[in-house]
Amino acid sequence: MNINIEDRKINIWWALLPLVVMITAMILTIIVYEGEPHIPLIIGTGAAALVAWKQGYKWKEIEEMMFRGIRLALPAVLIIMLVGLTIGAWIGGGIVATMIYFGLKVIAPSIFLVTITIICGIVALTVGSSWATMGTIGVAGMGIGISMGIPAPMVAGAVISGAYFGDKMSPLSDTTNLAAGLTDTDLFTHIKHMLFTTVPGLLIALSVFAYLGKDFGKDSIESASISQTITDMQANFVISPYLLLVPLLVIVLVAFKIPAIPAIAVGVIMGFFAQIIVQGDSVASALDVLQNGYAIDTSNEMVSELFNRGGLMSMMYTVSMTIVAMTFGGILEYSGMLRAMMDQLLKIVKTTGSLIASTLGACFLTNATCSEQYISIVVPSRMFASVYKEKGLQSKNLSRSLEDGGTLTSVFIPWNTCGVFIYSTLGVHAFAYAPYAILNLAVPMIALFYAFTGITIAKIDKNEAGTAEKEETA
Repeated sequence: MNINIEDRKINIWWALLPLVVMITAMILTIIVYEGEPHIPLIIGTGAAALVAWKQGYKWKEIEEMMFRGIRLALPAVLIIMLVGLTIGAWIGGGIVATMIYFGLKVIAPSIFLVTITIICGIVALTVGSSWATMGTIGVAGMGIGISMGIPAPMVAGAVISGAYFGDKMSPLSDTTNLAAGLTDTDLFTHIKHMLFTTVPGLLIALSVFAYLGKDFGKDSIESASISQTITDMQANFVISPYLLLVPLLVIVLVAFKIPAIPAIAVGVIMGFFAQIIVQGDSVASALDVLQNGYAIDTSNEMVSELFNRGGLMSMMYTVSMTIVAMTFGGILEYSGMLRAMMDQLLKIVKTTGSLIASTLGACFLTNATCSEQYISIVVPSRMFASVYKEKGLQSKNLSRSLEDGGTLTSVFIPWNTCGVFIYSTLGVHAFAYAPYAILNLAVPMIALFYAFTGITIAKIDKNEAGTAEKEETA
């Protein structure tokens, strides 16, 4: 069905109404009643549908808006389910236990936060996916860090910082390609331009993590806890360095240009067979782990928390959340409500600084309202492309701003698909890890500094602009 929103101008107050309804319901449900974010988003979707209906859209058109939103999230849903299978298979196969075991043996607690940030950054750079990195290396990293006595939100912040650094810098990343493609920017030009904000952000993150980690590992109680965790893992799993070949194989496959999804699927299959052959479990047991996750019975609370997880069903919360969020986001975008909000932002754009600040703000607003980082790149790219050209700014400024404000800030919204995925995978709420996701906090601030000082802001060369205009006219 063709939905035409070009001639549907929506008043800003009507456009804001569903957002106000959703946020009010979210505050009451989560803070007052300690509930989940699904129902508030459904309430917001109902309010958005009513506003769209009042604007003259038929129910079939409103349905199509919701379906379009859901279709946009289907690749993410596939990855979410695959990560659930990976966690289950790698725990059942003893792969996670082996990574934690050697991590505890080799990595000193004082440098753990720095180390896990760098490792996650390298893996995400190779794989091209922050989600795949957090769902594999990140899970093991959480186990190692918690076993060392490091608070879970701190470990999660380090994992997220590393994973999102690698994701942003990887030519295999979907968001990196999306931002470059939508702004008509060469992919590697886009990546090089992001170095100016992302590398300083990483250096700040590593400095903060080095400072936070300096006191860990000095307490003898922490050392005793680590020893007990190692003993309990050896009692429940066969620990073998050969099991480390499974994550290594996944990384090598991706390095040889195998797409991330089939490469991770190979990891799932290897984990499944590792549980049967190495751990000695039955086929029925291994299949049950893939479906329902791994279950371990131990008196060590920490070990139970680390290994009672994974499986396809563990991700259904996240899948349902993604679908609900995208129905809300679909109506906001395709009815023109989101565009009405963006138009108000564009009215305050007078300078280069305010333009980039507005782009960052629009990306964050889209993350909060539409609950999906892809939309936070897609919609602002459409709204701001011509404005950047009018201001004489190269497209790589816009592509970088979309990632600085869209990709990175998605983790701070608890009902955004990224926030929900991290909660389901790492077991830490967005409000808990937010102060420690240093890279994600620092990069937008660096981008704002550059915007108002003019540092690294690339202008369109007048001669090049004239040639391009002639070619476009021809």
